[in-house]
Amino acid sequence: MRAKGLKTRVKILPLLLCCISSAAQADGLPPLFVSPDLVRPRPGDYGSKSSPSAVKPETDAGGGSPAIKTEAGGDAVRPTDDGARATNTAAEASTPPKSSPRPGETEVRALRIAGVRTVELVAEGEAELQRDGVVLLADRVVYNELTDEARAEGNVRFVKGEDWVTGAWARLTLHEWVGEIDQPKYYIARATRPTADDERAVDVSGSGHGDTMYLEGENQYRLINATWSTCTPDDPAWYIKAEDLQLDYDREVGVAKGGSLVFKDVPVFWWPWIEFPLVAQRQSGFLVPTMGMSNKTGLDVSMPYYWNIAPNYDATIAPRYMGRRGLQLAGEFRYMTPTYRGESRVEWLPNDKVTGERRTLAAVQHQQMLAPGLFASLDLNAVSDDQYFEDLSSRLSIASRVNLLREGRLTYGGGWWNATALVQRYQTLSGDEPYRRLPQMLFTANRANLPGGAAFGFSGEYVRFDHPDVSRPEGSRLSAYPQLSFPYERSGYYVTPKIGFHFTKYDLDRPLEGGRTSITRSMPVVSLDSGLFFEREASFFGKDYLQTLEPRIFYVRVPYRDQSDIPVFDSARYDFGFAQIFSEMRYAGNDRIGDANQLTAALTTRLIDPESGAERLRATLGQRYHFSDQRVTLNELGRTPVESTRTRSRTDILAAISSRLSRRTSVETAWQYNPADGTTERFNFNIRYQKDFAKVVNFGYRFSRDVLKDVDVSAQWPLGGRWYGVGRVTRSLLEHRVTEAIAGIEYVSDCGCWLVRTAAHRFATDPAKVTKALFIQLELKGLGSIGSSPVNLLRRSVPGYGKINESISDPFFGAE
Repeated sequence: MRAKGLKTRVKILPLLLCCISSAAQADGLPPLFVSPDLVRPRPGDYGSKSSPSAVKPETDAGGGSPAIKTEAGGDAVRPTDDGARATNTAAEASTPPKSSPRPGETEVRALRIAGVRTVELVAEGEAELQRDGVVLLADRVVYNELTDEARAEGNVRFVKGEDWVTGAWARLTLHEWVGEIDQPKYYIARATRPTADDERAVDVSGSGHGDTMYLEGENQYRLINATWSTCTPDDPAWYIKAEDLQLDYDREVGVAKGGSLVFKDVPVFWWPWIEFPLVAQRQSGFLVPTMGMSNKTGLDVSMPYYWNIAPNYDATIAPRYMGRRGLQLAGEFRYMTPTYRGESRVEWLPNDKVTGERRTLAAVQHQQMLAPGLFASLDLNAVSDDQYFEDLSSRLSIASRVNLLREGRLTYGGGWWNATALVQRYQTLSGDEPYRRLPQMLFTANRANLPGGAAFGFSGEYVRFDHPDVSRPEGSRLSAYPQLSFPYERSGYYVTPKIGFHFTKYDLDRPLEGGRTSITRSMPVVSLDSGLFFEREASFFGKDYLQTLEPRIFYVRVPYRDQSDIPVFDSARYDFGFAQIFSEMRYAGNDRIGDANQLTAALTTRLIDPESGAERLRATLGQRYHFSDQRVTLNELGRTPVESTRTRSRTDILAAISSRLSRRTSVETAWQYNPADGTTERFNFNIRYQKDFAKVVNFGYRFSRDVLKDVDVSAQWPLGGRWYGVGRVTRSLLEHRVTEAIAGIEYVSDCGCWLVRTAAHRFATDPAKVTKALFIQLELKGLGSIGSSPVNLLRRSVPGYGKINESISDPFFGAE
């Protein structure tokens, strides 16, 4: 902290007044006053019951320098004419409460004080110098008023708020905040700056020691042969050790020259120069290598360089060495402004030692607000070959990708209506390539509270389809679907009749079977949705609940139109479930409008805790009834049939139950039952027990007739002694093999300043393609992490997983 120039008013603590003559004020210094009510008692004086009354400086009768007069009649002490030192001779008083100096004032306290007029003041014995919240404590303090410099010797302690520095000797120029401290030990705490509304500020402390500390201005420190760590100052588990260490708490950046990272007294890394964050903020510099291993890549090591270009721009350049594949170069650039944001990524492997090919990846994502309500986005992704992710990624969610999106989109929101224009295609890695939309224009509108309580809805589309296979039809499709509904709602029931008209027109480039190139289709769509609500007070297992009973009936009528000669560009059958049986449409997309004369009936009951309002149980049972046979399918003339018509009048029965059995236990189950054959088509069951944070056990069973039958067990649980275990096993009962397995161990230190986690992952997209990966990560509180993080894998694979020692900022060393 800086003083106000040299205009510093100093209060001293002896029974001695150093008088300043008017001639001594040439530099504008105020007189130096001594107040005996601030005198420290000598050892043994703390039991005294008497205390002096306030003593004010007076001017003697002769009009000379100020003098001090004691209440007990003690002699007044004056400075000698030659400016010789005057010494305090007595201080017989108890210590009164400390007074707080005004801003800019300097206050000195000690057992003994000696002074030279306007030149130097010497405080000895429990000496304390204070200014603007900064306190300097030592056995001996020498303060020079002209230069505003303080020198301290013996048990030096420098305190500023929560920050402190100790040492054997110190020199400090107060108003400039410069000086040095010998053999320093320090502790400096700062709070993080939240970067999002849901973040909170967290204190991050840095501590260490060195040979010498130089104070180079407010919030600027430089140390020689020093250490820095966020662990406890006395016994840090890890620290950065450097020949030259600079701590800039204005930029919140530390710079270590000739430094190394030491963990448990073992040097882990060494670098000639590095920047690191002091308050868990992102900083430019080389990042500690990430390391892992898999059977596809071998030893996998990456040495990233992070460039914090600006608060809203950054880039990462990451050379990556794979033992089996070779050397890869990856780069990522991210940006964000009030009107646009995005990121770009490239990967380049010039020569894969396994395949002998050059392998590349490129991805660009961009979103931008062009004007109020007008938004644009770009999503482009490409890889050099179909096996790229399977060979070079150790993550199941990435390795199993089959399509890469390439899309540009423009959207305008007008309140109750929205319009979108886009161009879209895919890079197909597996299976048939989808149609390209070049372009597609969409328009939707929803307007409620019209006259008579009516509500209007509209969805329209124009799209041009293109396909690289010349045997596939191409052309454009125009569709419009206006709807008008009349919702009638009361507290115990609702009824919503709706009528719509679906119109579609095709213009095709290649003639279909029969030679047609233009097709028009139109039909009305009528539906009626209704439901009742009943409530009652009930008691189950000694607990009171509010129970509801909610029957619902949904009727749909869509007439038959022959659509077998219409090409299927983007339509597919919806998965059968509760969402689909309450839908007007049987197919996604507009190439097929399914004929319907059907009624869906469902019954739902809930148990609600009357005190908290929490839903403790929900059970639903539903079935659809058809009054006519299905005639519209996804089959096309001249092509292999892909769907059989339904002839049964009733669909499978759907049932679902979700329950919060207790505060710790929850259950979810879903069942699809075929009453005609008396068989179960699909069944899912999941139960979770979560006792506390990082204490969770999950069990799941999934069944789909002739497709899937597996069990899934996952858990995270303390093993004792601050060790945590985490794992998952998924086994296919049809194929009699483990399809995915994860086993990991986490350990968090007693002080909480470091954590280590390791995980082994094995997955197989098919029995002949097995991927194995090993993750090892050391996380250092407030600094970042070293190694390859399994956190995202564990969060995705273990429901309820709790990240031990949750990070308070973006990772610095490596990325998750």
